[in-house]
Amino acid sequence: MHPAQHHGPIPEYPPGFRVRRNINWIVIGLMYASYYMCRYNFKFAAPGIEKDFGFDHSDITDMLSVWSIAYGTGQLVNGLLTDRIGGKAAMLIGAVGTIVVNLFFGFSSFISSFSTMALVWLINGWFQSFGAPSMVKINAAWFNPHERGTFAGIFGFMIQLGQVAINWLGPVILAGMTIFTWTVAKGDWYWLFRIPPFVVAFVAILFALIPKESPEAAGYPGVVKDHSDTEDGNTRATLTEAFVTIFKHPLVWLYAIAYGCTGAVRQSSEQLSVLYFKDMLQLDLNNKPAAVSITLMAMPMAAVVGSMLAGYISDKYFKGQRSPVAMVLYFMEAVVIGCAAAVIYSGAVGPTTGGIILGCIFLILISMTANSTHAIVGAAAPMDIGGKRMAGFASGVIDSFQYYGAAIALPITGRLIDTYGWGTWYPSMAAFGIIGGIAMWRVKQKQKSLPKPIT
Repeated sequence: MHPAQHHGPIPEYPPGFRVRRNINWIVIGLMYASYYMCRYNFKFAAPGIEKDFGFDHSDITDMLSVWSIAYGTGQLVNGLLTDRIGGKAAMLIGAVGTIVVNLFFGFSSFISSFSTMALVWLINGWFQSFGAPSMVKINAAWFNPHERGTFAGIFGFMIQLGQVAINWLGPVILAGMTIFTWTVAKGDWYWLFRIPPFVVAFVAILFALIPKESPEAAGYPGVVKDHSDTEDGNTRATLTEAFVTIFKHPLVWLYAIAYGCTGAVRQSSEQLSVLYFKDMLQLDLNNKPAAVSITLMAMPMAAVVGSMLAGYISDKYFKGQRSPVAMVLYFMEAVVIGCAAAVIYSGAVGPTTGGIILGCIFLILISMTANSTHAIVGAAAPMDIGGKRMAGFASGVIDSFQYYGAAIALPITGRLIDTYGWGTWYPSMAAFGIIGGIAMWRVKQKQKSLPKPIT
């Protein structure tokens, strides 16, 4: 069976442990959520970048593809490094890097060519890739196996806070505002890269001071146990040990393939949503239209609901197995996308009241299904596979495929949209739901042949 399956008694935690864990997790979650503000700011800048530099949708998706390749490769390298140096140091390295790169992007007047802009955003992708392995590694040390699906739901909630923050702040910045003595002109997208880094900097200070990497470091030895435990309670692993153990694991590559499908759908639906509002629904974000504001808030909220339910169900009803829940979600995603494609093909989606409502509803439903698999496959599964000592690299391997999948899908999608219109957007995503579901079915089959862990 899968290492996450837990049939032993649920441990009694010592007084104060849960409170300390909650404090730890809240600050870590806010740290990672703030990363998102310096990642999804790009989607709000995309229409202005196209207008100012004469780029088309293919150029934008190519830049996002470059970012995804850097992020995915960074996940592999930095996930391995995280298991060696610890999650806290790795998370702070990523935070400092993304602050510097975003400010550079926002204040540099010579960033005007495609190659320069893509290079700067590539570097941002590399620093951003420290976030997920660091967060997963730290929390693997704080959550027992039977709790990790529920944690994955909380993980989904916290990262969506970053989405909510930038989805609110992005339109506010583009609509124009005054900050102390600075005036932000309407439509000045450069400020999208100037303001969010200060949020990251503030949270990074809290992160440096408050969280501990493990219960042992906070004065709670031996509280969390899993298959990777050592006698001395050390949560770090050598580079060789982590690399060999995770690469040889019988499930990790199936999870990775499925997560590549998650990335293809999730990144496409989220990163291109603003261009979709502008082109397909003919909404002007500079005027803060209500349909955009409601949808951009509803998408992460739907994602939170899906993530929480998926994690809870996998813990309580499937005894820590992630694959049955993920399999159903992938196939549901394919059905939703197929319905959306059919409705768009019929001409029902467009710049009318009914057409806008339909277009927004499908974005919300896709966000819910894609982010539900994002939580349990990207957060719970790596902790199950790598345990406290190697969850960073397990996360890096699995999560890298999310962005390799996006790197493949986004340029193809951009060219299809430029050539044939937005009617090709959803059909280009549909197959990924089916492939992800098949991969999770294979995980479910393989789990039957794995030895049952000693509990």
